[in-house]
This record gives sequence, structure tokens and C-alpha cells, in this order.
Amino acid sequence: MQIMWLHLLVLLFSPFVVSYEDKSKNLLVLLENFHIKETHSTFLNMLTNRGYNLTTKLADESSISLKYLGEYLYSGLIILAPSVSEFGGALNVKEITNFVDDGGNLVVVAGPNVGESIRELGSECGVEFDEENTLVIDHFNFDKKDDGLHSLITVPVNNLVKSNVITGGKVDAPLLYRGIGISADQTNPLLIDVLHGSKTSYSYNPDKTIVDYPNTVGTNTQLITALQARNNARALFIGSLDFLSNSFFESTVETESHKSVVCGNQMLTDNLLRWVLGERGQLRHVYVKHHRVGETLPPSQYTILDDVIYIIKIETKDDNGNWVPFNADDVQLEFVRIDPFIRKKMEHKNGEYKLVMKLPDVYGVFKFVVDYYRVGYTHLLSVTQVPVRPFTHTQYERFLVAAYPYYGSAISMMIGLILFSFVFLYLKDDKEKGE
Repeated sequence: MQIMWLHLLVLLFSPFVVSYEDKSKNLLVLLENFHIKETHSTFLNMLTNRGYNLTTKLADESSISLKYLGEYLYSGLIILAPSVSEFGGALNVKEITNFVDDGGNLVVVAGPNVGESIRELGSECGVEFDEENTLVIDHFNFDKKDDGLHSLITVPVNNLVKSNVITGGKVDAPLLYRGIGISADQTNPLLIDVLHGSKTSYSYNPDKTIVDYPNTVGTNTQLITALQARNNARALFIGSLDFLSNSFFESTVETESHKSVVCGNQMLTDNLLRWVLGERGQLRHVYVKHHRVGETLPPSQYTILDDVIYIIKIETKDDNGNWVPFNADDVQLEFVRIDPFIRKKMEHKNGEYKLVMKLPDVYGVFKFVVDYYRVGYTHLLSVTQVPVRPFTHTQYERFLVAAYPYYGSAISMMIGLILFSFVFLYLKDDKEKGE
């Protein structure tokens, strides 16, 4: 009887236990069809080997939901369904954008037969996929296994974004690509051109004669685009489902030296997944210290022209998920009232950044601001507010150098008054004596 009651209690409280479990390793993977689990097994194994719990469903399945009792069940969403026209269950484009707005990470894979839902989702993130049935074509950089349309192209690693935190910096073999072209707003600071086509590439329907100018030409033809939102959520848009397939991961390509090597798709994909799922490129500040030179504790208020020491400790995640010191030469400190009065780079050692500075000859309420935003890293913002007061009367010097002319004029006037008084009182008129 006691065992039965125990089982009943477990069943009653199990929803609450599930709702509070760690969701950081839960991923929802939406598939075009279950055959993708076989053709893209290496891609899926990359995730499971790193400890992620995958929930795979068809993109139009009626039981899809990102939330349970108002809480998200997953930390990331991966969509491997390029042609889906409408998501199933409680999932739609608005729900996905809300998921990203709430800090969730997103991977979207498209293709030549891109569906309306994928196209709309891309537009919400500032990414535009080319027209249906178009492919990226390059008549100068195509693979020897191409079928004659020159749509199976090779992309040199020089076309990757210059950010090791995103790409890993270890990809040295050409990449193999067959898919749709992507165009993105070049002025949008949140979008990252991860991989673009060569100068000779363009996006068009290979079965049609070129009549109109292609939508994307040359290096403006993006193949992989990333987004890092203002809340540090990340999204990745890939224009090719084949790019992640087992066959492409194992394919060989020819280098410029005519040497046959395995393409860099798998290595690049592994690094991109580490970045988009938040395993890499995370920044945090551990502590902030500030005080006058020669002291150790922060004062209740500073005085103008004080010599001040500012220290901040910054850490980043390594590939093992451990927080380690972050070292960079471009971290700046700003001393701001309305506008910055001081902006200087800080010296660093073992992740600890330090700056010694003299406060300006201006009083008011100021802020120590470290605002670090770089491609691939989360936005780091540290703001510390401090008051700065003017000198008290006892802190001024007895005699100011700038006031010497006024001192001299006052003394000379007093001396002149004494001389004038002496002359006026004691000088007699000789003419009156003669009379």
C-alpha cells in the first residue's frame, strides 16, 4: 500500500519536476521527412556526442510545441525542413521569433524549394532567400562531380568570416555547396556574413536562360548568414540542406594545387554549432573594482582631478564549457557623464583589465562604462555609477598661480594709496610760505 501511494505521489508531482529540470541541453529538431535522420546522421550525432538531448519531429506534426506550462522545453530549435509551408501544432513563425526574443537559439536550413514559412522566418530576421528553384552557380569554381549545371560549387576558405570564435580558425579545405543564395542587409550590425560565394558566382534558375539581372552576384551572394540578437540569442541560416549531409561531409574536393582532400564542411559545421548553441563566444565580467591611487576601497565620492584605478575581470567559455580568462587588446573604458570625457584602452593580464587615469576637472554624476561588442562574442556591458564633487575650500592652494596678476594689482594699489596719502598729508605748498 505504501509503495502504491509513493508511485501516486511521483505521478502527481512529476510535471513540476520536469518543469524545473535543466533545459540548456534540450534541442528540438524538425525534419522534412524521417529519411533525413539517415542522410544527416553525422550531423545529428555531432549534437548527441556533445551531450544534447534531441527531440526529432516532422515539421508539420500536430504535437509540436516549444512550451509547457508557460516555460520553454528547449534551449535551441533546428529546422531541417526547407520546403515546409506551414508548421504543425502550436508552432508558427511568430512563436519562433518570440523564442529567439526570449533568448533561444535557432538553426534554419533552406534549399531551392524553400517554403513560405522558412522564407517568412528569414525575413523576420533580416535574411532574404532567393526565388524558388534558384541555385548558386559558379562556372569557374565547380566540383568535378557536378552534373553540368555548375551548381555543385567549391568555396575557398578565404570566403569565410574572419572570426575564429565562429569558424574555429581550423578549416583549411575548400567547402562544397549546392543550394539557394541568401541576401542580407549589409548595414544591419546584427547580421554576420559567415560564408559568401566567389566573385564569379551568382544565383539564378539553372534551367532558364538569363533574362533579368540575378538577385545576388559575386561576393554579395551569401551562403551562410548568422544573426546575433541584442539579447545575445543566436540564429544561423544555411541555404543548403546538402551542405550538412553525410555525402557532403565525406566528399573530396580539389584544392588550387590540384590535390584531392576531404572538404571542410564537417569541421565548419561542428564549429558553427558550437557557436550558435552558445558553447563558444560567451563573455562575462566576474568583478569590477575602482579606487583612488594608494587606496584599496572605493570612496563614497570622488573629487575632481583624482588619480583613479579601475579594474575589471573578464572571462569567456572554452570548448569544454569552462570559464577561462579572456584576453583582448581592444577593451576600452569610458568615463561618461552625458558624453565620454575619457576613453582609453586598458592593459590586461590573465583576463584582468586595468587602467590608471586622472579624473577630469568637471564635477557631476559619472559612470565607468565597459561596452564591448565584437563579431561572434556576446555583448558585454558593465556600468558603475560614481559621483564626482569639486574641491572644498580647504583643498584649494593658498595662492593660485593664475591669480598672481590680481594679487599684484591689489598690492600695487595699496602701495599707491599709502604713497598718495603720505604726499597729500605731509607735502607743504612753498608759495604760502613766501607770502
